[in-house]
Amino acid sequence: IGQPLSLLLKNSPLVSNLSLYDIAHTPGVAADLSHIETRANVKGFIGSEQLPDCLKGCEVVVIPAGVPRKPGMTRDDLFNTNATIVANLTTACAKHCPEAMICIIANPVNSTIPITSEIFKKHGVYNPNRIFGVTTLDIVRANTFVAELKGLDPARVNVPVIGGHAGKTIIPLISQCTPKVEFPQDQLETLTGRIQEAGTEVVKAKAGAGSATLSMAYAGARFVFSVLDAMNGKEGVIECSFVRSEETECPYFSTPLLLGKNGIEKNLGLGKISPYEEKMIAEAMAELKASIKKGEEFAKSMK
Repeated sequence: IGQPLSLLLKNSPLVSNLSLYDIAHTPGVAADLSHIETRANVKGFIGSEQLPDCLKGCEVVVIPAGVPRKPGMTRDDLFNTNATIVANLTTACAKHCPEAMICIIANPVNSTIPITSEIFKKHGVYNPNRIFGVTTLDIVRANTFVAELKGLDPARVNVPVIGGHAGKTIIPLISQCTPKVEFPQDQLETLTGRIQEAGTEVVKAKAGAGSATLSMAYAGARFVFSVLDAMNGKEGVIECSFVRSEETECPYFSTPLLLGKNGIEKNLGLGKISPYEEKMIAEAMAELKASIKKGEEFAKSMK
């Protein structure tokens, strides 16, 4: 995800400085990107000793690091590897850019966001309005699939997707789609299932060569551009994201958020939902709470 995402970010006039970090390859990727005729100044950092310099002065940090799924794996199967990677990177963020907007792509997002929050709390710099689980790909997929079924331009379709970012915790609110669309119940259930399992569709099609990277890079860039627009004072910027929340009995939950100069300006909540959507929310709660607890306990057990 990192390479196509960094290409999209370099291509944007919203970005002035782009710092790339990984355990390998970043100097070469940075040299390559630096020749593109846009204003973003690109630097590559490699290895943990260079991580502090990479993060100093950053206003937005995007973390797509970690291992992808292979066929037959759930997002939770990535937990052991990715939890440690996210914990180490967010520890560095808490130390070197505590005020930055932190956008986490690394799965399982349902656990990596609670991990990030607990680490920021440990360092005494926790601000729930600045920590985001990037679920945008669920919205992008929902928009695309609805548009295909209805013969609409996907750029004009907007389906809020709430809950979490794995399987049945992904809850598309087709009843709130703009423009308004209607589906018979059987088609609605098939569509919902496809949105929930779209990641697995790509994992299977890639047949062991990884998971969604290009569509995820697009969705990650879309989310970052919204955050940057809002930080620059643009009004009315709304994105769904998995964040600390009081909207349900779940301590973290994705809903549409009004973004502002300091991150979340207002949580817009669930809005008016259909009985089918209400049922999906109820059925997602146990899995979502368990994933959150797993993340919190992991962070608390870290030395």
